[in-house]
Amino acid sequence: MTNLSNQFGITMRNFQRFPDQPDAQDLVDFGVRMEELGFDSLWVWDHILLGVSPHFPIIDSLTVLTAVAARTSKIKLGTGILVLPLRNPVLLAKQLASMDQLSNGRMIMGMASGWYKREFDNVGVPYKERGKIMDESLEIMSRLWTEDIVNGDWAHFNLDGAVMFPKPVQSPRMPILIGGYVDRVLKRAAVDGDGWLTYFYTPEGFTKSWNKVLGFAEAAGKDPSTLMNCNQLPIMVGESRAKVEAPMMEWLNSEWDFASWSDSTTDSAIMGTVDDCVEQLQAHIDVGVQKIIFVPYKYEAEQVEIIAKEILPRLRT
Repeated sequence: MTNLSNQFGITMRNFQRFPDQPDAQDLVDFGVRMEELGFDSLWVWDHILLGVSPHFPIIDSLTVLTAVAARTSKIKLGTGILVLPLRNPVLLAKQLASMDQLSNGRMIMGMASGWYKREFDNVGVPYKERGKIMDESLEIMSRLWTEDIVNGDWAHFNLDGAVMFPKPVQSPRMPILIGGYVDRVLKRAAVDGDGWLTYFYTPEGFTKSWNKVLGFAEAAGKDPSTLMNCNQLPIMVGESRAKVEAPMMEWLNSEWDFASWSDSTTDSAIMGTVDDCVEQLQAHIDVGVQKIIFVPYKYEAEQVEIIAKEILPRLRT
């Protein structure tokens, strides 16, 4: 299984705020450049429909990762997160196994049950049943990837003689990290997944929930040391914190969501000089964050280059 310790990824902006539109070729070129710059992984956001007024045009996460996989050879490819209940688990298992084959075992799947009711309504998936659908889907996909033939009846799915080959390159399966905040989800990450992926958490918020994940694993008889974790963190590098704080807060509050029932917060933003940012990021590493996934300010090329060339070498040292 993949080890995430002391690794650093970056997100891709596969969405825009209308009337701007994401450019598919630019996104693929971005992925190629991230591999050249030395990021170990590339992560995309996932929605089918997002927003009404304003709305956010978004390119399908798995489609753009497939294109990046064909143009790269080393960088890991992940979703942060994929809304699992919106997809048929048999079709998704086939698609992901094929992507793992195409990328030669570079897929890392972040998955969650979702939060945007309008999206579920439009796709035709019962919103109130999304947790149950997710649990069933995780089991079905894992079995399709690890068993020669699958039979089973679930509340929402029925498999009769389901045979899926080829299997993913990664064995027993590609890593599955569960995203979410409440205890029920943290338990799912510990027991049914391979770890936890979170979003905009401070070191204190991360520690509180990660300790719960470890406790749930231990209670279930699972070795907590096998679990993986990631934290997606917004970052803006500049002359000083005072110079960058106002534009960073405006960006975070206008384009990003912060679940009221979570510890996800703008307080997680990494801001200031290179020295300031390294110090703030080290605090996350010190409390046990294995992989930091950068969300650079407005995805500006200058920000990305500074992170890769001035911050990553110091964190790795």
